[in-house]
Amino acid sequence: MPHGNGVEKNAAMRSFGATLIEHGHDFQAALEHAQSLARDRRLHMVASFHPLLVAGVASAGLELLRAVPDVQTLYVPIGLGSGICAAAAARNALGSRAEIVGVVSTHARAYAVSFAERRPVSLEAATRIADGVAVRTPDAEALDIILKYVDRIVEVSDDEVAQAISILFQCTHNCAEGAGAASFAAIRKERARLAGRKVAAVLSGGNIDRDVFASVLGRHESR
Repeated sequence: MPHGNGVEKNAAMRSFGATLIEHGHDFQAALEHAQSLARDRRLHMVASFHPLLVAGVASAGLELLRAVPDVQTLYVPIGLGSGICAAAAARNALGSRAEIVGVVSTHARAYAVSFAERRPVSLEAATRIADGVAVRTPDAEALDIILKYVDRIVEVSDDEVAQAISILFQCTHNCAEGAGAASFAAIRKERARLAGRKVAAVLSGGNIDRDVFASVLGRHESR
């Protein structure tokens, strides 16, 4: 994990018996260090974007689209790409006509720029709250799938994500981490163009440290 990763998330991994190594300032630096350790120690490296992981994540998309088959627009946050590729696979398998919209942070734009230029583009990631989408270098395999099956990508700011976290907790009592709330933040941002449409958002995780969560709830009044 990179330095600065969630304290409580790290503690949870250690509690499952993991040997946790902290290295680098972001996900990409930690990934490259892990690859180096795997080579040096002759370990088997399991890629962060792996077909079996995508297949597992796709069960969420299947559940959602089977329960609400007439969804017209589905917003999915983009970390390294497993979630949105899984959603596209579920949509295609079920024959749904829902458009799939990816969501990234305005402070971590690598996938948005790569989508626009239709090639992998590496950019620095500086989001303060949505660490789950703080990717500097897109996965080439994931990007190919995104370019083929995702309709568009929306960017949301840290302030918009924080507001979404607050609203989700107050109105639904769901605890969302920054990346998890990003898709709902995008719906709020695009609400004018969504009038009359049936829309869904994937809330992809609740790994938010207690002090961060308390700070967000204290600073952002839900409206």
